[in-house]
Amino acid sequence: MKIIFFDSKSYDKESFTKELVNYPDIEVKFLKTELTPFTAELAHGYDAVWAFVSADISNDTIEVLNMCGVKLILLRCAGFNNVEMETAKRFGIRVFRVPGYSPEAVAEHAMALALAVNRHLHKAYVKVRENDFSLSGLLGVNLFHKTAGIVGTGRIGAAMARICHGFGMKVLATDVYHNPSLDFAEYVDFDTLLHEADLISLHCPMTEENHHMINLDSIAKMKDGVILVNTSRGGLIKTDDLIQGIRDGKFFA
Repeated sequence: MKIIFFDSKSYDKESFTKELVNYPDIEVKFLKTELTPFTAELAHGYDAVWAFVSADISNDTIEVLNMCGVKLILLRCAGFNNVEMETAKRFGIRVFRVPGYSPEAVAEHAMALALAVNRHLHKAYVKVRENDFSLSGLLGVNLFHKTAGIVGTGRIGAAMARICHGFGMKVLATDVYHNPSLDFAEYVDFDTLLHEADLISLHCPMTEENHHMINLDSIAKMKDGVILVNTSRGGLIKTDDLIQGIRDGKFFA
């Protein structure tokens, strides 16, 4: 099998090259180029393409991949909203993803973002570089005994919920499916979570139903001074509405 990696990073090349010695029948080519309708022709002669969630795997891209003889699209991510699945199915191209994509790593990153903006670590870093050691503008709030709102409790959302619980926070969650492992969390509807959460963390796939779920209406229902973290998809938030909320002073961070 011949596999071509699009948008490959140094760690991709390093880790896969180590494993290739155990798979002599697999040939791999690493490209820094992103997969788009204009670069898809580089896959000519390859059986499979390896891509990330940022790749443009639209109808045009898949049509080119089909003409190149590609039979597999391998995603090194959990999300597949960037893939035109019906077109891939029509051409007989199978699509594989990684459903459990480092949930603890993403959840820990989400909490790191929340802590960084809460404690103004980025501002403190800049001030110290300028030899300014004053504490003005660096006041944060304790997360202990605050309320965390977890939107989406799959693997990553559940990991984030456990971290928040470990911080001594009350955990509210909303999801179509209730995660039985989160016996400490209280499942509520989305509006209740917006009203009560001091920290809201998004952990959702990108679907037509939740596109722009964070908008002027949902922002208005949030507490003043709320912290909002999104490590899922940009499309969950309507950017112009978020900017307006920031200008209105709705968010602490």
